[in-house]
Amino acid sequence: MSISTFGIKRRVALAAAAFAIALPASAQVITLHGASQFNNDHAFTKTMVKFGELVKSYYGKPINFVMHNNSELGLEKDYFAYMNQGKAVDFAVVSPAHMSTFSKAAPFIDAPFLFRDISHWNKVLDSEVLKPIADEVAQKAEVMLIGYAGGGTRNIFVNKPIRNLAEMRGLKVRVQGAPIWSKTFAAVGMSPTVIAYNEVYNAIQNGVIAAGENEAAGVEQMKFFEVAPNLSMTQHAITVRPLCFSKKTFDKLPADLQAAIVRAGKEAGAYGRQIESSEDTAKLEVLEKAGKLKRIPFSDRARMQQLVDPIMASYAKEIGADTIHAKIMAIK
Repeated sequence: MSISTFGIKRRVALAAAAFAIALPASAQVITLHGASQFNNDHAFTKTMVKFGELVKSYYGKPINFVMHNNSELGLEKDYFAYMNQGKAVDFAVVSPAHMSTFSKAAPFIDAPFLFRDISHWNKVLDSEVLKPIADEVAQKAEVMLIGYAGGGTRNIFVNKPIRNLAEMRGLKVRVQGAPIWSKTFAAVGMSPTVIAYNEVYNAIQNGVIAAGENEAAGVEQMKFFEVAPNLSMTQHAITVRPLCFSKKTFDKLPADLQAAIVRAGKEAGAYGRQIESSEDTAKLEVLEKAGKLKRIPFSDRARMQQLVDPIMASYAKEIGADTIHAKIMAIK
């Protein structure tokens, strides 16, 4: 698809979404719009489809859900901006990195080396530890965090084998925009740089960077293995991807639908976590068997943790998340 054709389709989709939301509820069946960077097979899209199904079940009245997939309405940062404005996108799974303008603490919940393992990660997300952050985002960004998806274990995809910290030194790697990512990756000797997600492939291909980091679903979907076929198994993060809902939209909805959305959001988030965490290893095995990538054992993860721990503690204090950090660490 040409850039101009893509732009036209996106503008038409935005106009249609805005029009549907603008009409009064009395004039039509309520229509809610979701957005995803990915196709129907991706865990985030499946999470949002499940959310729609649950809302329909709990609401028990006619309601329409429209999904805009494959970046039809832009990227996650765009979805969050639209939800903040109360137009075009009503719900989406969004990386906490895109919430940093409104909450310095929000990206911290997706920080490297925050969770010990999947069990610890699930216990944190099922607790009330993250509620202060959700409350801040709802107040300042007018976007509600109604559930927590994610669950992919992130590793570094790179154009050459990286087996230890010595080989990692100076590695030019793409990181997310939240400052904690640059701080922690620099602390272990890499050279981090912030690049838009949809530009990573070309940046590696053109030698601007040598690596990026992502979970299996992202590596598969974006075909990063074509330019960086070595997956260094650093296991440096387990993703948290909040299922978000526009508060401006939410406040216009009837009370029984609001209740259905809140209930469905929590359950859809848990569903998404189960999907992605269980699919993660399976996706890597399929890619490796097909000869598309090679998993490279990484021997210095414990040392990475030691180097990052003081950075994490300092950063948590700096952004006022030290209490949350302490509570996360205390969960066994």
